[in-house]
This record gives sequence, structure tokens and C-alpha cells, in this order.
Amino acid sequence: AMLLTSLHSNSSFWALLLSASAALSPLATQAQDSEQKGYDIAKASDKSDNGFGDSTATAKMILTNKAGQSTTREMQFLTLERTSDKVGDKSISIFSTPADIKGTAVLSHAKIKDNDDQWIYLPAAKRVKRISSSNKSGPFVGSEFAYEDITAQELGKFSYKWLKTEACGNAKCELIERIPTYKNSGYSRQLVWINTKTKQSEMIHFFDRAKNHVKTLTFSGYKKYGKIWRWNKMNMVNHRNGKSTELVFSEWKFATGLRDRDFKSSALKNLR
Repeated sequence: AMLLTSLHSNSSFWALLLSASAALSPLATQAQDSEQKGYDIAKASDKSDNGFGDSTATAKMILTNKAGQSTTREMQFLTLERTSDKVGDKSISIFSTPADIKGTAVLSHAKIKDNDDQWIYLPAAKRVKRISSSNKSGPFVGSEFAYEDITAQELGKFSYKWLKTEACGNAKCELIERIPTYKNSGYSRQLVWINTKTKQSEMIHFFDRAKNHVKTLTFSGYKKYGKIWRWNKMNMVNHRNGKSTELVFSEWKFATGLRDRDFKSSALKNLR
């Protein structure tokens, strides 16, 4: 009798457990679906940018303080597309004005899952310095962009979740959450609004490690060059200090003949 009672008790327990699991499964499935949908949206956005080979562009960097006072720098961006499953695009940012930072250059080698490799060339010191992986959240040459913001945002660097579909200005966007999976990111998560038509990012909210919304990046003035979309403006607003940095791009050029040798740290000293 005791054995029968025990079996009956255990049967009831397992029945309740299975019942509870069944009740939870729709939520689990829904979570999996939102993660898959978020990844698919991000993948489509990433794919829309494939095939440009290499590119160059000039830009004005406008730094504005809390009081509304602005200073302007001029710079050039060089990018080399990489299609490996381990390493991402390579890029160089070179400042041409003002005189006190002329020749300063930052080289980025994006990685798919690991911390990116980055170097900075300081003309005054005439040396190339590697940027520590623990400093990737630091300000990019005194701007409101962080070093991790200016390197390629490769698909494999984040986990994803779809949140909702909503209007973004005159367009319709998919809102996804992406969480950095690489070490030493300054962000706990990012919210990205992706245009359903162009597959391009319209806005990104950045949250610090304490989960506070600290910065907002907006893209505007998109133009299509063949099959590739490029923005005219990027504006990063820092909600902590009231400062902003705007990048105004011009003269986008593609397939200019850049090679891997142009993106070596040893080549930074020879840039003009």
C-alpha cells in the first residue's frame, strides 16, 4: 500500500510538473521567436551592406558643448570590406584639421566575436599606440563617439531580440535590441530602429553598464550608391553631459583600389 501511495504521489507530481511546463512553453517559444526575428532583421541589414569592396569619404566633425558652442574638424574615412567569418571590416579615420590634431589617425580591425584591434597614430609623438581593449568605451579623439562606435558593427558581435514594429519619422521601422557579446564593451545593450524598406539603421539608443540610456545616435540623409546605402549625417548626443558630435559626410567613393597593406598599423605614419 505504501508503494502504491508513493507511486501515485510521484505520478501526481510529474503530472503537475508537465502541466506547468506546457503552460510555460508558449512563452518560451515566443521568446525564441523574437530572438530569431531580431537576428533575421539584423542579418538582412548586414547583408544589405555587402559587396562595396572598399570606400572613401570625407567628413566634417562638429563638436558642440552644452552651451551650444561648436568647433569643427575635417577628416577622411577609409574602409576595406572583409568577408571572413572571423574578422570584419578594416577602417582608418584620418584628421586633416585643425592643426593641433592634423595627421592623427585611428586604425580599426573589426573582429566578428572578439574585441576589435585598434591603434592610434599621434603625430606629435611620432608613434603608433595600440588602444587597450579596456579603453574601447573611451571617447574617440575627444568626441561623443566611443572607439567601439567607430569600428564595423559586425553581425556576430551581438545577441538580438525583436521588440516591435513602429513608425520612425516618415518611415516604418523594426525595433530590435542587441546586446554586445564581446568583452569590455561600455554598453549593456542597444536599441536599434531599422528601416523596413532600406534595411538601414535610423537611430540607436545606447545604455551603459548600469543600464542607463546615455547616448542617442541618429542617421539622416541616406543616399543610394548603386546597391549600397550611405548616410549624409550621423549625430551622437550624450545625455550625461549635454554635448553632441555630428559627422557630415561627402564625396563617398567605392572600389577605389584600397588593399590590405593600406590598413596595417605600420602604414599609419605615412598617411597624409
